[in-house]
Amino acid sequence: MITGRVIQGDNLEVLARLPPAFARLAYLDPPFNTGRVQARRRFRARSRREGEGEGEGDRGGFRGLRYRVEPVESGAFDDDFDDYLAFLLPRIEATVRCLTPDGSLFVHLDVREVHYVKVALDRMLGRDRFLNEIVWAYDFGGRSRSRWPAKHDTILWYVLDPRRYVFEREAMDRIPYMAPGLVSKEKAARGKTPTDVWWQTIVPTNGKEKTGYPTQKPMAVLERIVKVHSRAGDIVLDPFAGSGTTGEAAARHGRGFLLVDQGDEAIAVMRRRLAPWQPVVER
Repeated sequence: MITGRVIQGDNLEVLARLPPAFARLAYLDPPFNTGRVQARRRFRARSRREGEGEGEGDRGGFRGLRYRVEPVESGAFDDDFDDYLAFLLPRIEATVRCLTPDGSLFVHLDVREVHYVKVALDRMLGRDRFLNEIVWAYDFGGRSRSRWPAKHDTILWYVLDPRRYVFEREAMDRIPYMAPGLVSKEKAARGKTPTDVWWQTIVPTNGKEKTGYPTQKPMAVLERIVKVHSRAGDIVLDPFAGSGTTGEAAARHGRGFLLVDQGDEAIAVMRRRLAPWQPVVER
């Protein structure tokens, strides 16, 4: 039986009242400080009435029927901080308190703040506790005409004890060789283990995985982290849970989860998404 909890509230307040050293893995996907409101447009389709004028949103559908597509309100949040480190570091410090002595901390950021956070975490935790800078690279979306298009995020991996931490190498998913002709047929068939650059597309717009939450991360990225850096029966903590991808990745692989978010939309999405594992949802 998977142990799952979803707590609605300010994560700094929630983390302060959680017990120490209960989670072996913590993944944080905080707001990126983009300076804009994060939202994803959603649409509703309704059949067009007889004689109704055509519009640019009209689309064809099942059995030749025509539909008018209308935008509907979706959840959003203001991703703009005057002092990003003052917001994030106390939350990371409170998360670290919840980790077991052999626990791992993953912090998912983008180019705007990752260098500042890396220096701050080196000072907070010690440079010897930093193990990897993982680059999640994707190739989707708009293309800038004035600079190289930004198509990657950065995930920082820290451990509490550099001599003792969970790294289940055999649990890694394998990926194709870029030049399979340079290795034996056996190796090419088996595939290779990933490096610190992870090529993985974003969540497909029309895919089954899509929840509609504006900053949802791909299941494949979270599953790789969960499988390699925790073991069956462990608890995985996510203080910025959003759409609940961390919880689903943990549950799929026999881990418990504790997710925190203060947004009503996030809680609603997680209720639906995690229903098969019947998590306790509380305020």
